[in-house]
Amino acid sequence: MIIGCVGALLATITGGARHTTYPWHTEIVATTFWVGEVFDPTADDGSQVLSTYDDNWEQSYGGCDGVYVDGQCQTEERTAENDYFPTSMTPRQNPFYLDLPYDDVHDETGFRHRGSVIPWADEVPYRDWITNPSRSLLKDRWVELRRGDRRCFGQIEDAGPGQYHDAQYVFGHDDARPANRKFNGAGMDVSPAINGCLGFSDLEGTNDRVDWRFVEAEDVPDGPWKKVITSTPPS
Repeated sequence: MIIGCVGALLATITGGARHTTYPWHTEIVATTFWVGEVFDPTADDGSQVLSTYDDNWEQSYGGCDGVYVDGQCQTEERTAENDYFPTSMTPRQNPFYLDLPYDDVHDETGFRHRGSVIPWADEVPYRDWITNPSRSLLKDRWVELRRGDRRCFGQIEDAGPGQYHDAQYVFGHDDARPANRKFNGAGMDVSPAINGCLGFSDLEGTNDRVDWRFVEAEDVPDGPWKKVITSTPPS
């Protein structure tokens, strides 16, 4: 597997710290998921009551990231009036979350290769976690997203959709297309907060597209995505 991590980012050393600029992934189909959603109760990855990094995700988050309709946790429209936060609960974690199709903990291939494909794997503290299956190198990392003239930021809190070690797409530098073919070839799921922040055309559609890239935490500007920052370890 050739990922080209060297060409995937530009790093400079300033005062002992490494500043990294990651490449953009453009025109990627993004679908919407939410904490507490049960998409397919018969599938291993069909429920967002848990995530690949947190077996108690809904509890850790503080409950359903939406509204209950006929006993089921459903999504809702989010607006700038309340910073795109949920209207019926107060989240304990960042409501600006997303997933990418690389599971570096539970997917055997993803775990085996994470030390060689994840660009920050050689940095502290990640290099000390590479052989530790209870620690993810991806959970809580920041991502910048843009759609048209809108720009938002979110944290990685799950893996998917459809694929779980698509390193060529997630970490590559040549704007590769996602290997996933489900959901119109979606390359990420985003939370309702990001859906609203980017002005998606649908609450649960498969036609909205975004550009995205990894970003260092110190490069994330102030915004509603920093009101509650997730920093909990995986279960």
